[in-house]
Amino acid sequence: MLIVISPAKKLDFENCSPVTEYSDSLYLDKSELLIKDLRKCSALDISSLMKLSDSLTELNLERYKSFKRPFTMENSKQAIYAFKGDTYQGFDAATMTAKQVKSAQEKLRILSGLYGVLAPLDLIQPYRLEMGTKFSCQGNKNLYDFWSDTVTSHLNESLKKEKTLVNLASKEYFSVVNLKKINGEVITPVFKEKKGDIYKIISFSAKRARGMMSRYIIDNDIKDKEAINSFDIDGYKYSKSLSSELEPTFVRG
Repeated sequence: MLIVISPAKKLDFENCSPVTEYSDSLYLDKSELLIKDLRKCSALDISSLMKLSDSLTELNLERYKSFKRPFTMENSKQAIYAFKGDTYQGFDAATMTAKQVKSAQEKLRILSGLYGVLAPLDLIQPYRLEMGTKFSCQGNKNLYDFWSDTVTSHLNESLKKEKTLVNLASKEYFSVVNLKKINGEVITPVFKEKKGDIYKIISFSAKRARGMMSRYIIDNDIKDKEAINSFDIDGYKYSKSLSSELEPTFVRG
């Protein structure tokens, strides 16, 4: 199985990575093109595009200015250890063994507005550029147009081996994938919690669950889609009545 997840706004470049092994993003040439366009933007442009405060605007302008190749362990960090949002708390990469990290490197991909698609150990530098940002770049009306062919082709290359794509990314990020061109079955797990008499998707809980599910698939070397239904971490259990073939649903509460 090939798994895709979203990146996170929250980053950690203060603490050292627990591993020294790393890989290089395949699409840094395209990332540089985006940085070139971002550097042309004024503070007002960035603030308006990304709905940022003055301090965050200045921080990200400085990040674009500081973007520099080559990426090294001195100026960059592996993606899976740099992102620190809810999904990554659920994934808990810091507790992975060397064998688990190797498996994640093969089976997990992170979609990104700046880097397109990343393997867990790909080095990244601090940035903020969400996929849904309405940023006209390199003759494209937005980042979806800029990245769609690249990301879809990349996933298809991996699907020659894995066959099944497990979508644990947000709608904002997964929309970059051209599903009409994906050569494999796409499974999108759903996570809900009981509120009163009904089950609802609670955003931060669902994000964390996506990370836990990603880790569960990797740790258990799951290859069959039915085996996903055994996921039972943090109180979740499979709900047959709420599920469909391509959207297995897990509930708790």
